[in-house]
Amino acid sequence: MAAASSSVFVFVITLIFMQRLSECATCSDCFTRSRAAHYPNSEEQGTDHGACGYGSFGATINGGDVATASDLYRNGVGCGACYQVRCIDSELCSEEGKMVVITDQGSGAGTDFIMSRRAYAGLAQTADAAASLFALGVIDIEYKRVDCSYPNKNITVKIDENSDAPHYLAFVIRFQQGKNDITAVQLCETKNFVCKLLDRSYGTVWTTASPPRGPLSLRMLLTNEDGDEQWIVPINNIPRDWKAGDIYDTGVQVN
Repeated sequence: MAAASSSVFVFVITLIFMQRLSECATCSDCFTRSRAAHYPNSEEQGTDHGACGYGSFGATINGGDVATASDLYRNGVGCGACYQVRCIDSELCSEEGKMVVITDQGSGAGTDFIMSRRAYAGLAQTADAAASLFALGVIDIEYKRVDCSYPNKNITVKIDENSDAPHYLAFVIRFQQGKNDITAVQLCETKNFVCKLLDRSYGTVWTTASPPRGPLSLRMLLTNEDGDEQWIVPINNIPRDWKAGDIYDTGVQVN
């Protein structure tokens, strides 16, 4: 009888252990172990001509707490995603770490992130601890994806300088919010509502030759990590007289 009870106890404990392992394997709120490095100086943020297409804006978003990503770049789909990063040395590192926005592609020394110096320093408890992290160069970290939040900011569209109305339109989507990926973008004529699916040129740069005429309604397909999809339609249109360099407020925020 004692042997049977012992076997049942071991079986139950094994089930609980396997369940917790399964939960961690699928947990969207779990941290993943990795490594991170930093840019050698504050002028080299990897964003001015980066693979996401943000230009100089990429060095300023999120207060300059930005990073390049390796596999998390995901052929440009990962641009604009936010991650909570914290280093794991309890003597040097803060418990919260730093939230960074992916603005470029890059890797080194087995890292998932190369962080701006500002973000990298923010991993530490104190200024002296930050100096120690910089001296290490590459550190062990853990990270998880989190919601991007830009208080008082709507999603905006910046018309790329290479655009040439009415023959070619390219734009970058800024202030991507929430924890969804933008996986497709359409432009629709507001009069006849004929829509055209755009090409992801690279990063977060969306392009089309022979764009629709007149005021343009933008549609964005949001996809979460479970594969659920939702089209959102911003409140404001892109005007008929759009031109290179202009920035348009979509009037929409995404939780």
